[in-house]
Amino acid sequence: MIIQTIALFCCGTFFGAAFYISIAQHPATLEAGVTVGGRFFPPMYKRAAPLQITLAVAGFISGVVVWFNGMSLLWLIGAFFLISVVPITLIVIKPINDVLLNSDNDPDSENTQDLLSSWGPKHWLRTIASGVAFLLYLFAVVGNNI
Repeated sequence: MIIQTIALFCCGTFFGAAFYISIAQHPATLEAGVTVGGRFFPPMYKRAAPLQITLAVAGFISGVVVWFNGMSLLWLIGAFFLISVVPITLIVIKPINDVLLNSDNDPDSENTQDLLSSWGPKHWLRTIASGVAFLLYLFAVVGNNI
């Protein structure tokens, strides 16, 4: 039961943070303008990245362990949806992050504005993948308790 709680907590926290970023933080950053967004992104990323990878990996491992211990296949499927945020990040989002985090990047430039604008829709992929994982974990918990 404790490992299910850990899986659900990690997955739900990841999804909640991703949803908040996609629906509130990033749009507000864009609305505040490139000067704010370009300067906000590096310190925000430095704080968010360790939390995100920890939640994704812990939620994945604990979901696999729950499934391995004889629980619903939904745990395994959810675990793979959750860990999919890692390749999504590395393949789709990291190239933008690398430029935004580069000390040579001008945070006030039109290029920064373009990068920030293209970052948001790409981040939605992480939000959707983690949301599907969270729903699968929830269905697995509810189905197990019926």
